[in-house]
Amino acid sequence: MVTRDVTGAAPVVVPIVVLDEIDSTNAEARRRAEAGEAGPVWLVGLRQTAGRGRRGRPWETGEGNLAATLLFRTDKPPAQAAQVSFVAALAVADMLAKYVPTSLVSLKWPNDPLLGGLKVSGILVESGASPLGDLWLAVGIGVNLKRRPIDSERPATSIATYSETLPPSPTEAIEVLAETFARWFGVWNTLGFPAIADAWTARAHGLGEPCVARLGNETVEGIAEGLDADGALRLRLADGHLRRITAGDVFFGGA
Repeated sequence: MVTRDVTGAAPVVVPIVVLDEIDSTNAEARRRAEAGEAGPVWLVGLRQTAGRGRRGRPWETGEGNLAATLLFRTDKPPAQAAQVSFVAALAVADMLAKYVPTSLVSLKWPNDPLLGGLKVSGILVESGASPLGDLWLAVGIGVNLKRRPIDSERPATSIATYSETLPPSPTEAIEVLAETFARWFGVWNTLGFPAIADAWTARAHGLGEPCVARLGNETVEGIAEGLDADGALRLRLADGHLRRITAGDVFFGGA
């Protein structure tokens, strides 16, 4: 597979390593990074026994679904590097649009790709200091290709539910995802986060609608207005004040 490398420079071959079974592709990426592997490399687990989502929640992959992590190094500072979660969300949205009508695809803050208004994918970005210098990033992406989770915290769905043909296999899906990710990564590197924010906003679910943000020990209600320059969600409270949401869970109706 030929894509652009994570610096946005000349085209290079980014390897895809397919593992029959792994505890977690993000955990494997961490082990490789801490052992000095620089990447870029995509890791795919056909069977994931201990998948993780945001805030340490378990992530059920399920047979026939995609569990993948891109490992690479970056010289961006941590706060800026975290913007890659929006890059990943756009990449997943484009991948989904290859198999289902584009009108069904949307993105919910901070990084939940939705299909028909229901969660179809999860994104988990982890990082650490690389033994080689700079920062290593593990961009974990799970996509429900064949079936939705049996035991899901929130309503979920799969590509198979909306596709008129058989859903893609994990090995087919990762080829598409790697290409769409490389394209959006190039946009991020050349045009910066404003271009990513604009593209994300064009696909956003729930903007202009009431929502509830659960922030650890606090619950905040307001109207979602859009993204700040750093990716924070702007929430207009009932008293007119603007609240920046930088971390937490946001709920719009049933999603």
